[in-house]
Amino acid sequence: METIEVKTWNVFESNCPSRQIFERISDRWTGIVLMALEDGTLRFSELKRKVEGVSQKMLTQTLRALERDGLVSREVFPTVPVTVEYTLTRLGTSLLATVQQVRAWAYANIEEIDAARGEYDRRALSS
Repeated sequence: METIEVKTWNVFESNCPSRQIFERISDRWTGIVLMALEDGTLRFSELKRKVEGVSQKMLTQTLRALERDGLVSREVFPTVPVTVEYTLTRLGTSLLATVQQVRAWAYANIEEIDAARGEYDRRALSS
């Protein structure tokens, strides 16, 4: 019987490749773009309108990174001007579930976080 080697990852090690995933997930726009695509395929211009505050450059960089990681697929249509559509992949949809949990946690706890920030800022000003 053949033995299959199972790799053990340790995110605390500097050379652990899972750190790259943590970097991608913690990127400012990654989760928001994934959630923007949760209802289906969108053109670049639709994503740009939906994700308020993101620059064209940052949206392009984020989508390229998500495509490179296999989280988003990109389809180009030869129209004038060119139409580009983005869709979550199976892998992207699986990450979306986690991002949605973080969103739910944020919605449930934002008032407590705001109160903690206010208290911290008051203490910082008085010291």
